[in-house]
Parts: sequence; structure tokens; C-alpha cells
Amino acid sequence: MSSTIDYYFAPISPWAYLGHERFARTAKAAGARVNVLPIDFGKVFPVSGGLPLAQRAPQRQAYRLVELARFSAFHDLPLTLKPKFFPVPADDAARLITTVAQHDGSDAAMALTGAVLRAVWAEERNVSDATELAAMIAALGLPARRLAEAKTTDVQTRYEANTQRAIELGVFGAPTYVIDGEMFWGQDRLDFVERHLARH
Repeated sequence: MSSTIDYYFAPISPWAYLGHERFARTAKAAGARVNVLPIDFGKVFPVSGGLPLAQRAPQRQAYRLVELARFSAFHDLPLTLKPKFFPVPADDAARLITTVAQHDGSDAAMALTGAVLRAVWAEERNVSDATELAAMIAALGLPARRLAEAKTTDVQTRYEANTQRAIELGVFGAPTYVIDGEMFWGQDRLDFVERHLARH
């Protein structure tokens, strides 16, 4: 029986960007089902001891840039260390991904997630801009009406419920992968994700 992976992330997380394509390949190779779950880290951080980037100590902010450059080079992925449109509000992108997951399935939601993450970190596009989100939807061949559907109360409720579920599970950073009740935090834990999937 194939595994199910709950994939918790922020649509503007550089770490989610660095791990997304590898995670997608890993899940597909294992025949695993992915629940694509963007969540609101503005609600996660206050209950988990996390701080928004701007509030972190200068030495932590500096070392973050070192690590981003290292992982970008290691994975041969383009990454702008200080993109023009970061940070920006991520809720609209998160709700759009949530809507696509509901109506078009996991593969479509994974593709849209990859597009949003690339837009921030490789293309310097503003993912809080509805025009940019519309362009991503169009490029993936998804219905334009998803943008309007993403603004409904039902989707907001689903987004909030996914965030609360993540908090209850103990999620505190992005990306987090939860498989069979076991949590793996960070794109640098994908080796362990692969091993877990291979065992099951």
C-alpha cells in the first residue's frame, strides 16, 4: 500500500523552493500520494517559537544567506538571495494552491506550487499580484475561475483548518513532510523521506 505525504509549506519559502522538485520526484517514484497543504506561518510562528525573518538576529540572517547560496549551488538551482518581491503576503497564493488541490488534484497543485516558488526565487515576480497568479494558472492550463474560487469563504476555512492541523501536529517550519505520523522538517531531510518511503 502506498504512503500518503502531508506537505506543509509556505508559498514564499526559499527552502521549499530548493526542495520542491526533488520532493515531487521522490514522491512520484515511491507512488506516494501528496496532500498539498500551504499554511499560514504567521499563525504557526507565535505558537512554535519561530520569528519572521526581519525579527531574527543579524547573525542568523547572515548565515541564512550563506546556506541558501550553498544549497542553490549544490542542487544547481537558480536562486536570487534577495529577490525584489520578498517578503510579500502569501495568503492569495496559498489559497489558490488550496483551491487547485481541491478541484484539480495533487499533481496540478504540485505544479502550481513549483511555479509560485520559482516565481519568487528564480524569476523575481510578485506572487501577491493577481495578474501574476492568473498568468501561472493560464500557463498550466488550469481554469481561470480558480482565482475567484480561491477567495471564497470555503477556501479560507480550509486554509485555516490546514494551518491549525499543522500546529496540532507540531509543525514549526517550512517545508515539513509528514508520513505515517512521522515528521521530517526541511528540504535537507529528503534523504530520510526517501528512506522512509522505501521501507514502506
